[in-house]
Amino acid sequence: MAEIPSAVLFACTFNTVRSPMAEGMLKLFQGQNIYVDSVGVRAGEPNGFMIEVMDEIDVDLSNHVPKTFQLLDDRSFDLVISLSPEAQHSAVELTRWMACDVEYWPTLDPTILTGSRENRLNGYRSMRENLYERIRDRFE
Repeated sequence: MAEIPSAVLFACTFNTVRSPMAEGMLKLFQGQNIYVDSVGVRAGEPNGFMIEVMDEIDVDLSNHVPKTFQLLDDRSFDLVISLSPEAQHSAVELTRWMACDVEYWPTLDPTILTGSRENRLNGYRSMRENLYERIRDRFE
């Protein structure tokens, strides 16, 4: 089993869906034990579908404000987990000046889904459940 880090950063492309969901879930599991934050390569707009599916598991992300790597408050992380190819590139760049491990967890971007509202929500739920299991397995 991998060692539990004291500070984790989740990263994705826009910090509007995948990385804030992962941040919220890890805080749910280990919020008292691990410092957790999230960023994007670029900042996007808050995503209502993400907020809705996280609310279903009692994680309130309605006040999440997307931010980029450049706007990080803390720059001392033991582990950076990237959830998109763009974020992986930026995470590896961090290792030039920050002593941290980087893990790449390729994760489907549910914003590309089309169809009915319910179909799209189901895509967000599926991605949430995959992330939930991965986070639980890695950090508990």
